[in-house]
Formats: sequence, C-alpha cells, structure tokens
Amino acid sequence: MSELVTPAMRAWIGRSEPAIRFEVTRRDIVKYALATDQRLRKYVDGDEAPPMFLFGADRALSPLAALGPDGLRNDPLMPELPLKRVMAGGVKQRYFRALRPGDVVMIQRRLTDIYAKHGSSGPLIFIVYEIRVTDVDGDLVMLETQTRINR
Repeated sequence: MSELVTPAMRAWIGRSEPAIRFEVTRRDIVKYALATDQRLRKYVDGDEAPPMFLFGADRALSPLAALGPDGLRNDPLMPELPLKRVMAGGVKQRYFRALRPGDVVMIQRRLTDIYAKHGSSGPLIFIVYEIRVTDVDGDLVMLETQTRINR
C-alpha cells in the first residue's frame, strides 16, 4: 500500500492556503438556520451561528463551468493522485466559543496527512486537512479535521 503514496505526495504535508477573512452576519446566520431547518430561537433569529455554519466558508464561490465532472473544484492542496474518485471521509469539529453577528474570523486550511489503506473495494488514499478558525485576536474559535478518500 505504501507505494501508492510517494515521497513527492507526502512532501505536500504541511502546505496551507492563505488565511481568509470571514465576517459573520445576522443575515447569513438566518439564511443558514432556515436552510438547515434549525429550531432553536438563537439560530433562527440570527443571534448565534448553528454548528456547521462555517463548513465550506473557506471555499471560493465557483461557477458551474469551473467544476469538474464530479462537481468538485480543483483543490490546490491535493497533489496528483493515482486514484481519482473522491469521497467524503468524515469531519470532526471542536468549538471553543459561539459565533455571533459581527464576529470576524480568519479561516486557514492546511494539509496534515496523506496515507494509504486497503479497503474491501481495493486501495484507498486518505487526505487529511485541518481548518483553523481564529478571531481577530488570534484566539481559537473552531478546529476542524476533514478527511477525503480517493479510490
């Protein structure tokens, strides 16, 4: 299995995208709360962002023409891999404080691991990212780990 992940691929570990600035607005919280059928008043009224509110907030908006046939955009933090089919491998989020309207956060994504395993359907390559969300003072707001699986 280890031959699937070459030293050149592993050299990508530690690369990160530039941090992006994201301002939390009441309107965005309300839109997200309605779209995800939130029930708690603090979310529906936009006083606090629900869990998963920031999921994908670090991704650029892309027109359909810029997406690949699988609906994904080119990922600048993924090396060329021999296995092309991308699947979600899981998300873990750890919150350190709530997000409220007017909060400004910095979001930065970093590639933290690449490894191979053999699954029931054949070889798999796992790509692990860490997304750090900090406030303007640098205090941690959320830490997220995302895993992608290529087969």
